[in-house]
Amino acid sequence: MNRYEEKIARMVAGKDTRYDFILADAKDSDMAAGISAMGRRRNPRPGQSDFRTRPEYLSEIQSIIGQDIVDIMLTSASILEDLLERDAFDGTKVQTAIRANDTTDLWRGRGSSYRSQKSMPFRSASLERAQTGLGLYSMTFNGDVEQDTLALEDFARFREEAQIHRFSYFLEVFNPNESRIAPNDYGVFLNDMITRSLAGLKKEEKPVFLKVPFNGGDALSELCHYDPTVIVGIMGGGSGTTRDCLELVHQAQSRGARAALFGRKIVDADDPLLLIEAMRRVTDGDLSPNEATHFYHDGLSRKGIKMLRPAESDSLVTESVLLEQAA
Repeated sequence: MNRYEEKIARMVAGKDTRYDFILADAKDSDMAAGISAMGRRRNPRPGQSDFRTRPEYLSEIQSIIGQDIVDIMLTSASILEDLLERDAFDGTKVQTAIRANDTTDLWRGRGSSYRSQKSMPFRSASLERAQTGLGLYSMTFNGDVEQDTLALEDFARFREEAQIHRFSYFLEVFNPNESRIAPNDYGVFLNDMITRSLAGLKKEEKPVFLKVPFNGGDALSELCHYDPTVIVGIMGGGSGTTRDCLELVHQAQSRGARAALFGRKIVDADDPLLLIEAMRRVTDGDLSPNEATHFYHDGLSRKGIKMLRPAESDSLVTESVLLEQAA
């Protein structure tokens, strides 16, 4: 068993501790943003693209896998194929996973407005050809009966196919991307839509765990405590400061979350490996978010890495949803 499987087994048995908190790196954004998903170069040379190349992106992913701290490496099917050809997972306990669908509200083509349009179900990846038995399936509810019904019908078809191919999945549910639901109601709306969507499923059809936005501690706590057998994880959102990232992990864990899947917060970091180490020190209870931010900056200084933000401003909590509970 790899580390992810061991942790899930303890969670299912009700024997998990804080050390079983699951950290995942989401390197699947090429299915959303294409070229710009690779992350910006720090100091592009004249004539060089602002964005890293695919080989550079692959090398960074491989280094994170080799660090062997994250429990899951989530990628597109094509990225995973390249990583497996490089034997990137050999000698590690990191679980492979692919993005199993790519609904249209994920699309980030430069110059486009897909993000604000009605979310339509879409799936690029083939479960029959998948090189892993685990994947991420995502949905977006907007309080639009036709759209939400369409999303749930496609979800039902996916579950049937997943059972045929013995494919396990974790379920990602985004905040609404249209204006029918008031932002202050996002948390309770998602809680109700998630629980009602799972109510008609047998255990064998359900996701291994959930991935939801952090809409405040109260909403997350409500979801986590409604059914303790459901493993709830949070997504990272935008890049923010280093303190934002570490504060988010801390606050989510303190409210009952048992997993975190971060993408942009890691890819945009001054040193992704050092940030992941800081995140693990927070989830293990070794450092507070503020202490872990200083640990991160001390590490950057020792490595001679020029910081994108001064340590003082990078130690601030800037995301409004985190400010109330920040220590």
